[in-house]
Amino acid sequence: MTLRQQRPQTTKYGSLKHSHPYKGQTVLLTSMHGKELAIADIFRSKLDMTLTCTTQIDTDQLGTFTGDIPRPGTMYETAVAKARLGLAGNTVSLGLASEGSFGPDPTFPFVAIATEMMVFVDEERGLILSDTLVTLETNYASKTIISRDDLSGFLDMVGFPAHALIVRPKIGSSLVFKGINTFEALRDAFTQCEGLNDGQGVIVSADMRAHMNPTRMRIIGMLAHKIADRIHTLCPNCNSPGFGVVGHEKGLPCQGCGQPTQLIHYEICGCQACDFRRNRPRSDSRVWAKEGECAYCNP
Repeated sequence: MTLRQQRPQTTKYGSLKHSHPYKGQTVLLTSMHGKELAIADIFRSKLDMTLTCTTQIDTDQLGTFTGDIPRPGTMYETAVAKARLGLAGNTVSLGLASEGSFGPDPTFPFVAIATEMMVFVDEERGLILSDTLVTLETNYASKTIISRDDLSGFLDMVGFPAHALIVRPKIGSSLVFKGINTFEALRDAFTQCEGLNDGQGVIVSADMRAHMNPTRMRIIGMLAHKIADRIHTLCPNCNSPGFGVVGHEKGLPCQGCGQPTQLIHYEICGCQACDFRRNRPRSDSRVWAKEGECAYCNP
């Protein structure tokens, strides 16, 4: 009997000549806010990696959503610093951390937008992989409440009590109540804040910490899928983990006149270890721009 040749494992970028270097290894997540609940199963199923979490690191030292401790650097710099804080003095050399940012959409200021970034640090290889997810799926909101009668609509909007709140006086005090997730706790916090600022109002905000915000936790899970796929994909040139999109090339041709537009034509995939680059078609499979998206047809 002739044994059939086993087909090599493949990904969307090509065949893998070797087994994955992270198979069976442990990655250490640095988080105080329960993010392992959204990430661990994904890394186990997609990468055959065990995720452990260190909760001993005070990640608030790198910035808080309430602004009492400002973030010292960019999202990327902060996430890398967070992952390395967890790895410091640890026998594990693979680290993971994430950062979130929330605010108004720069194009539509009345719409909230969420940006999540996750980084994977391999200290032995000197490799840092990152991925980002930008979404309108967020309950990020904040409002100054003068009368308690104005609370109900805001509570419905942010999904209270399934999503927790942060409550603080508008002026006159540094008092902050976090993780408010019952009506009794909200009433007590509001009463205390109300009595401190002479009718100036109480600021009530969605608590954006992951363990207090199921919507954010779900987005972190989606990002974990994305970065796990990237980690799994080996470079076709050197077999280093993390081959994926590193940039974009504009110029998608117009279906009317054929001229290049400002829309993305190709995704540029690359390796951080050997700088190998390869273009691939857009992930949405579009090959033409509409005439309304063309500066020649629609000046």
